Amino acid sequence: MKKLLPLLSVLFLIYWGCEDEKGCSTNDVELWGDCYSINNTIELNLSSRNLTGTIPPEIGKLINLTILNLSNNQLTGSIPSELSNLTNLEKLYLFDNQLTGSIPSEIWNMTKLKFLSLYYNQLTGSIPSDIENLSSLTHLYLMNNQLSGILPNEVCEVGDSTNILSNNLFCPPYPSCIENNIVIGDQDTSNCN
Repeated sequence: MKKLLPLLSVLFLIYWGCEDEKGCSTNDVELWGDCYSINNTIELNLSSRNLTGTIPPEIGKLINLTILNLSNNQLTGSIPSELSNLTNLEKLYLFDNQLTGSIPSEIWNMTKLKFLSLYYNQLTGSIPSDIENLSSLTHLYLMNNQLSGILPNEVCEVGDSTNILSNNLFCPPYPSCIENNIVIGDQDTSNCN
C-alpha cells in the first residue's frame, strides 16, 4: 500500500485539477487559445492579432489587470459587463473593432480608468450622468460610433486632457464645456427633435 500512495497522489492531481481540458491551470483564464494567470497578469495587449468573435466574459477574472488592449481586431458583439470586475484597470482600449450595443453601465463606475478608447465601433445608446464617476479619466475617445441622445453636463467633470466625441448622433444643446476640453465635431442630428 505504501508503494501505491505516491502513484495515487500523481493520478489524483492529473485527474482533479491542475489543468482543465484546454491545458490551463485552475489559476489561469483561457482567452483565444492562450492561458493567462489570474493573479499575475497585469497587462494584456492583444492589439492587431486578428481576433474574432465576442470578448469572453471570463476576461473579467483577470482582476489585477491595469491595461487591457484589444484594439484593431475584428471583435463583434457587446462589451461584456464583466469588465467592471477589473477594478484596477487604468487603460481600456477596444477601438477599431465591430462592437455593438450600448456601453455597459458598469463601465461608468470604474474609478481608476484614465484612458477609455472605444472609437471606430458601432456602439449605440447614450452617455449617462454616471460618467462623472470616472474621476481619474484623462482621455475619452468615443468618436465614430452611433452614440446618441443629449450629452449630460456631467461629461464636463471628466477628462482634464482630451475628450473626443465626434461623428456620433448626439443632439444639441451641448454642454458649455464643449469648446474647452471636448471635441464634439460633426454629429448626425437628423433624428434629433
